[in-house]
Amino acid sequence: MKKILLIEDNKVVRENTADILELSDYEVTTAENGKVGIEKARNIHPDVILCDIMMPVMDGYSVLEELGKKTETAGIPFIFLTARSEKSDLRKGMNLGADDYLTKPFEEHELLDAIRSRLKKNDFLRKEFSKNVDGIHEFMQDASHYLNLETIARDYRPKSYAKKEFIFMEGDGAHAIYFVENGILKTYKSTESGKEFITGIHKTGDFMGQLSLLNPNGTYLETAMVIEDAEIYRIPKTDFIHLLYDNKEVSHKFIDIISNSLMEMQDQLVNMAYSSVRQRVAKALLNLYNKGIIKDSPDEGIDISREDFAGIIGTATETGIRTLSDFKEEGLIKMGVARRIIILDKEALQHIVDFR
Repeated sequence: MKKILLIEDNKVVRENTADILELSDYEVTTAENGKVGIEKARNIHPDVILCDIMMPVMDGYSVLEELGKKTETAGIPFIFLTARSEKSDLRKGMNLGADDYLTKPFEEHELLDAIRSRLKKNDFLRKEFSKNVDGIHEFMQDASHYLNLETIARDYRPKSYAKKEFIFMEGDGAHAIYFVENGILKTYKSTESGKEFITGIHKTGDFMGQLSLLNPNGTYLETAMVIEDAEIYRIPKTDFIHLLYDNKEVSHKFIDIISNSLMEMQDQLVNMAYSSVRQRVAKALLNLYNKGIIKDSPDEGIDISREDFAGIIGTATETGIRTLSDFKEEGLIKMGVARRIIILDKEALQHIVDFR
């Protein structure tokens, strides 16, 4: 049963409103002024707060502002009940973070509709979506329902790609982002000398092509190629735009889901700018290990070509090979089947990243 806190100084309005809510199967707690309301909000953690504006002791604006100072109460949906409907009052409340207004006297259906709407929003915001195909489908369906758009509630179908196949190429028209259901891929940019700068190694649960859809030129900023046989889901640009721009709550959830490679790229660029080659190689090995692409077992992981590895760390292939050889001699790594890199000493690699 959902909990509602009703803060209202008028006894008749408070009791009548509480009756309506209880008859609609809500658990209702009431408070006669803002100070008492704040105490009860912190104790019971309601799902929705209904609050009058003009009250003794503490007005509704002060209640909202005070609750916003604490993490445990800042995100509770907040609906003002007010007899005042001037635009300046509405603006002030919305600027403080109010979710909705009901002008007294209000109809029963208006009250219940407002509460259902806020609960629906809050359920969506609190929900965690797993970064696999089921989680992505669930997010798309929930977001579509939330936005009242049937166009993004469709079932996406995976496409299989073989090793060395291209998903998209730098300079092509950017019409979709891609979600990796399984397999390993790389994204890279081509330099003027024809070398590859690896912008990311992607595995199950990763997205590719996010920034490209925001590119004013409308083209992909990098190339995506399969390293190990993969299954990929294609999400059209029209759906991407709806999810990113139609509603800020949906946008925040979507950005959280697709932001994996963007943060990795930023970290990679900082690492290349300020770290030695030994630090870059150690950091790249640990990142690939944490992503499950290289292992500490001789019969697991995949073979990362030395050219690709050099592209990840932004150095010449020969320099990358020489540093890997140094690490092998130092007992930090070894080479397994098909030249697969095997991690032997993660702590020592982390020490290199931190201190050398």
